[in-house]
Amino acid sequence: MPSAFPNIGTIQYEGPKSRNPLAFKHYNAFEVVAGRTMKDQLRFSVAYWHTFRAQLADMFGVGTAIRPWEDGSNSVKMAQKRARVAFEFIQKLGAPFYAFHDRDVAPEGRDLRASNKNLDAVVKVLKEEQERTGVKLLWGTACLFVHPRYAHGASTSCNADVFAYAAAQVKKAMEVTHELGGDGYVFWGGREGYSTLLNTQLKREMDHLAAFLHMAVDYQRKIGFKGQLYIEPKPKEPTKHQYDSDAAACLNFLREYDLIDHLKLNLETNHATLAGHTIQHELEVAAAAGALGSIDANTGDLLLGWDTDQFPTDVYLTTQIMLTILKMGGYTTGGTNFDAKVRRESFEPVDLFHAHIGGMDAFARGLKIAAAIRKDGRLAEFVKQRYRSWDSGIGAKIEKGKLGFTELEAYMLKKGEASPNSSGRQEFLENLINEFL
Repeated sequence: MPSAFPNIGTIQYEGPKSRNPLAFKHYNAFEVVAGRTMKDQLRFSVAYWHTFRAQLADMFGVGTAIRPWEDGSNSVKMAQKRARVAFEFIQKLGAPFYAFHDRDVAPEGRDLRASNKNLDAVVKVLKEEQERTGVKLLWGTACLFVHPRYAHGASTSCNADVFAYAAAQVKKAMEVTHELGGDGYVFWGGREGYSTLLNTQLKREMDHLAAFLHMAVDYQRKIGFKGQLYIEPKPKEPTKHQYDSDAAACLNFLREYDLIDHLKLNLETNHATLAGHTIQHELEVAAAAGALGSIDANTGDLLLGWDTDQFPTDVYLTTQIMLTILKMGGYTTGGTNFDAKVRRESFEPVDLFHAHIGGMDAFARGLKIAAAIRKDGRLAEFVKQRYRSWDSGIGAKIEKGKLGFTELEAYMLKKGEASPNSSGRQEFLENLINEFL
């Protein structure tokens, strides 16, 4: 098959002084940072849906993307060709992973049996390309939100047949992910929520969602799939409210339905924004529960009220993310998946390279800065000292559960007043971070 990107070679690291737009300035895959190579610390993944399927359409206009390899059909043959194009891109970029939805890589057929056959035909090519290039599957997932059958949701649909169809689709997607050696499997409930409570049995729908996930856990065990299962929070869009609205809601749901030992969270910056949080907040909430698994790397436009899925280029953002990732000990099965698309006005194939290079460089800088901050130690020491009253004396006894209200009242009656507070020094700490930027 002819090259889809004939004028673009393998992207090389050329250093900060390079002015080559098709070279890395900061991402040096085999440079060791905080005890591991950048490649292993960041575990970059290319999102199949945005990079190879997005036509850059929006609600006000048709797609603008120029993709010379596309023939305009939705055939299996085109899907197989597209898969080879995808791996040429990923290999030239030097990303070690990719991620996909089942309906991204293969077209939907006239029925479930035909759809499964189409998927098998493309998976054969994906497997060949993985073996040829060494690129691995970070995670797979099923598209349970595009087809009209999912208008009322998938596992939370009011139609039991739709629940059954979604279960069959996820079963196949998990099998394919297992066959391709995927490191994980993601559940994103794009329509698992409601638009109005006037027609919704909320508790029943959440019970159904939990039952669906328990079925998935059981089937994972049955087929011997060792990959991590993830749930991805998002508060709204396309529904008014989605049940997996943010990290705390997901954790509460997983605990309530006895799923907390089976799923971790896959967190996205733009979803955190829509939930009224920062991604650092969401990461810290998940990490505190031992449930931070993977991230969808992107950013949103704070002036726009929807999920714009832009490539991350803000070094403050990537530094904050990597501070938490390094603090938790780094990724295990997860990674940094670029759930991001080029802008509608960036429609040429080369723009796909520019976008990913920029995101990878931004995260490389964030990694190096976060590692330097941690090595410096002043931030960690300040936080340690801020909570020093809990490390001994009355604080230590409270944390060990040795005291109750009666004992604490006696303590304060004797002492008379609480010890004075110390300054939080927010401005000092912000200045400290800026020293490294």
